[in-house]
Amino acid sequence: MILAINANAAIDWIYFIDRFTPGSAMRVKKAVLGVGGKGLDAALVLRTLGAPLKAVSFAAGQNGKVLADLLAQRKVDCEFVWVDGETRVSNVIVETEFNRHSHVITPGYEVNSQDCDRFIDRMEKLAGGAQWAVMGGSLPQGAPPDFYFRIIDRLHTLGVKTLIDNTGIPMLAALNAVPEISKMNQAEFQSTFDVQIRNTGDLAAACRRIITQYRLNALVVTRGKDGILACTPEGIYEAVLGQSVKEVNAAGAGDAVSGTLAYRLSLGDTWAQALSWAVAVSAAVVKTEGTAECSLPDVLDLYPHARVRTLAA
Repeated sequence: MILAINANAAIDWIYFIDRFTPGSAMRVKKAVLGVGGKGLDAALVLRTLGAPLKAVSFAAGQNGKVLADLLAQRKVDCEFVWVDGETRVSNVIVETEFNRHSHVITPGYEVNSQDCDRFIDRMEKLAGGAQWAVMGGSLPQGAPPDFYFRIIDRLHTLGVKTLIDNTGIPMLAALNAVPEISKMNQAEFQSTFDVQIRNTGDLAAACRRIITQYRLNALVVTRGKDGILACTPEGIYEAVLGQSVKEVNAAGAGDAVSGTLAYRLSLGDTWAQALSWAVAVSAAVVKTEGTAECSLPDVLDLYPHARVRTLAA
């Protein structure tokens, strides 16, 4: 079983427009309501893949009730830790002329130390039987910077392997708990570790340094259309899709990588095999209008086109 952990929940409103033109009235061609938050987006993908799954998330207010309904409709088993305030809204603006998306995010609920303790207690009760836990995303207001560290540390005492997708100070704190997989996108990697990346060689070298410095197990960096670079105990790999895919909405593609890696590794895949699946699932997500949504037939069609290259043993 995979446990999906989400601290800062959201509902996503995805607006499709031709292009964003500041100072003008823009007509939305289509609006789609979806699930937001990295942990819950990973849960959506895991549900599509047929993985045994439980999820836990903070939630608040009317938007929280909408989120709960969306997850129930998608048959995601999620337990909520309800707090005061309101769940944030992530407005995803998709410019169809440029195949790019931007986020405008409202403020959300604030949590206190008691809320965080309740969350960790609920998570611990759900973790029985879990092989992996996937977590990520920003922390809600009021949560301590070491919140993910505490979660990972507690899960390790229960024998659960962990994957975290985060950035900045909360990520640096979490690395002290030595998660099995640390993941971020390339821009987040550069800002978190204050490095400049010009090419794949630079990125591979920087990942090696970070692995050694923090004594990490595996470090995964997603690179959009350039695929995935993974520094793992089995070697350093570059994974890409060997065919082009028409991008509709890329929101949630990185979360698809997180969920897929944890699931496939839990099944006993090698890193190269798991990365092949991650590339295919991520590409399937960008073909859909919803955040982190994909279809299993698309995944199966794309999987034969995944290419994994060993950069170093």
